[in-house]
Amino acid sequence: MAAATAAAVIAFHSYSPQEQHQHQQAQAQQSTDTPQLTNKPKTLLHKNPLYTPVHSKLSLQFKEKILCLEVMGVDSGKALSLNPLIHSATLNSIHNIITFLQSKGIQQKDLPRIIGMCPKILTANINNELIPVFNFLSHDLNIPDHNYRKVINKCPRLLVSSVENQLRPALFYLKRLGFRDLGALAYQDCVLLVSNVENTLMPKLDYLISLGFSKPEAIEMVLRCPGLFTFSLDNNFKPKFEYFEKEMKRDMSELKDFPQYFAFSLEKRIKPRHLEAVECGVEISLPLLLKTTDVEFAELMQRNKLRNL
Repeated sequence: MAAATAAAVIAFHSYSPQEQHQHQQAQAQQSTDTPQLTNKPKTLLHKNPLYTPVHSKLSLQFKEKILCLEVMGVDSGKALSLNPLIHSATLNSIHNIITFLQSKGIQQKDLPRIIGMCPKILTANINNELIPVFNFLSHDLNIPDHNYRKVINKCPRLLVSSVENQLRPALFYLKRLGFRDLGALAYQDCVLLVSNVENTLMPKLDYLISLGFSKPEAIEMVLRCPGLFTFSLDNNFKPKFEYFEKEMKRDMSELKDFPQYFAFSLEKRIKPRHLEAVECGVEISLPLLLKTTDVEFAELMQRNKLRNL
């Protein structure tokens, strides 16, 4: 049934707008000639909330639009909730966007995740919004055409970000700080490009400076660990620094040399390992404390226990 439904939707996409209209009229006529069933339709959509009696008067085209999303693997209810403009978008416009993305190397199997994360893509303007993003990847980040897919899969939000108001200002700010490796920015840290400079990036740097680091030191820390720009001040930085300062009582120079400290879980890694090291009477560097595997850390603790016997 799913395969037949998918084939029907794909076939529908291949029609011209006039043929789509004729197809809809034929199906509508067929539905009036067929006795109405009291049960919900047994299709991919039979559990969809849009098929409750309250929505029994939905147009055939709208139902086909929902079916199109479901066949692609997209949660239609979530997509419609996050992007109400899909209600008024035509199947033809959605098809054009999918076709455009595929022309840029995006594969069918990528669509559920990409559209699921950013359903606004389905109502984007190809000329004014999507093409500028790919031009930015090509001209500003020097990404070759065959690698577009890799970058977009890494950060789908690029497709719904304004080049002039978000991507280019973020790139300018990051380059000014010292981010020189455009490849690393594109393939590893592209989430930084969709971050707001004033509201996201600058406050993280200011927080590090507020801890007592000089501005050059703080900049060096984010260059060594770009993930610092993605962590929450209240849920990450503050509780982890408080534990570092009050419980671990380590020197700030260690944090400067190993800013990756903030990337580890406080409850699952930092606290238990610190407490075990204290219990064993072992003093080790932050990298050894946190980067070693569980097996390596256990062996390290055991060796020190034997040494202290």
